[in-house]
Amino acid sequence: MGIALTTCNEARYWSNKTLAITNRSRVSCAHNTSSACIGLITHALLLCYSAAEYCASVWSGSAHTSQVDVQLNSAMRLISGTLRSTLLPWLPVFSNIELLALRRKAATDKLVEKIVKHDSWPIQPDILGTPLPRLTSRKPFWPDLQPVDIKGRWRHNWKSAQVVNSHLLCDRTIWQPGFDLPQQQWFLLNHFRTEQGHSGAWRRKRRLTDTDLCPCGEIQTMSHIVESCPRTKLNGSLSRLHSANEDAVSRLNSYGS
Repeated sequence: MGIALTTCNEARYWSNKTLAITNRSRVSCAHNTSSACIGLITHALLLCYSAAEYCASVWSGSAHTSQVDVQLNSAMRLISGTLRSTLLPWLPVFSNIELLALRRKAATDKLVEKIVKHDSWPIQPDILGTPLPRLTSRKPFWPDLQPVDIKGRWRHNWKSAQVVNSHLLCDRTIWQPGFDLPQQQWFLLNHFRTEQGHSGAWRRKRRLTDTDLCPCGEIQTMSHIVESCPRTKLNGSLSRLHSANEDAVSRLNSYGS
C-alpha cells in the first residue's frame, strides 16, 4: 500500500508539472504554422507517463490507479484540446497514446519477460510458481502472465465503447488526420469530431448563455454547424471535415470569423 500511495503522489506531482510545461508550450506554439501536438505528446511521455508507470507491476492492481489516470487524462486533454465533457475513449485516439491500463500491462509483461530469461534471479520461482492469494484486497500481477496485444485490445475496446461519431475512424491506433495542423485548427477539428465544443447547446447546458439557438433559428450543436446550418455547413459534412483536406482546413481557418 505504501508503494501505491508513494507512486500515486509522485505521478500527481509530475503530472501537474507536465501540465504547466505543456501550457507554456501551447502558448509558444499558438501562432506557429507547425504542429504543437508532437511537442505536447513528447512532454507528456517524458514527464508524466514515465513517472506514472514507475513500478507499475507492483501497484497496477491497486484502487489508487484512478488517481493517476485522472492526471494522465488531463495531459491527453491538453494534447487534443478536448473539453472535459468529451468521452474518455476519444483521448487516447487523438493523443495516439495507448490506453492507460494497457500501457501498465505492457510494462508488467516486459518485466515478466526479463524474469523468465534469468534463471539465477531469486524472484523467478516466486513469480512462475504463482503464490497463493492471501488477501482479497490485493491484486498482484502474477495470476495473469499472458502477454497482451496492445493494438488489438485497443481496437476491441473501441468497438465495445459507445462513442459518438466512432464511424469516422478507420483505425484508432494511428495518427488521425489533421494532427499536424496548427494548434487552434487541431483543437477545433476535435471539437467537431466529438460534438463537444462551444456551440449554443453546449454553452446553454452549462448556463453560459440564455439561448441555444443558431443564427439560422435552429438549435446549434457542433453537428448542426457543419452539416445542416445554411450559413456554415460544409459539403460532405463531418466526414469531409474529418479528412482534414484543403477545403476542411480552409473552413476551420475561417470558422468564427
